[in-house]
Amino acid sequence: MKKLWDISPPIHAGAPVFPGDTAYTQQWVASIEPGCPVNVSAITLSPHVGAHADAPLHYDAAGAAIGAVDLDAFLGPCRVVHAIGCGPLVRPEHIAHALGKPPSGGAWSLDALPPRVLVRVYQHQPQDRFDDALPAFAPDTVEQLADLGVKLIGIDSASIDPADSKTLDSHQVIRRRGLRVLENLLLDDVPEGDYELIALPLKLTTADASPVRAILRSLE
Repeated sequence: MKKLWDISPPIHAGAPVFPGDTAYTQQWVASIEPGCPVNVSAITLSPHVGAHADAPLHYDAAGAAIGAVDLDAFLGPCRVVHAIGCGPLVRPEHIAHALGKPPSGGAWSLDALPPRVLVRVYQHQPQDRFDDALPAFAPDTVEQLADLGVKLIGIDSASIDPADSKTLDSHQVIRRRGLRVLENLLLDDVPEGDYELIALPLKLTTADASPVRAILRSLE
């Protein structure tokens, strides 16, 4: 049986969000009681809460909403690369060890780099607070991955750009190169290696992002 890794952090009222973004809240609009056979709730949340996929609309005024984005990038072979403790930016040298054909006896199960790359930057992802010093991607790292045929990048921090960035340089690279992105993944227990990624966004027809239930499945 193939092993599964749930790489989605829990979503609840205390889940951290980007400063100024909408936190998760829930209220009950119906409860099981005489005359009512069901519990029904109403939730309010930013589509960037928890593990999520950004839509082009998030960083491009003319970009597509998440419900219009093709799903193929969010499903298929991927590589998890560790850059734990890399500092404020994941630079090409931090992931170079995992981008080529593996040496004899190496960790990778695929000879070629899969079209999806997830980078783990935390030893333990902070889930009780927003990390103002979150590690992000250097734009040249995203360019390199795009040059290598990668069509989706992911990270276990809340953004592929620094929290205080006003230019969103890495987001602009994925806009220009046509990549898709997953943010705020939970990779604490995931070893480096190759997996199958399943992280489908909801078909939200006007939204700038969507929560995903992201999982990895072993290839063997």
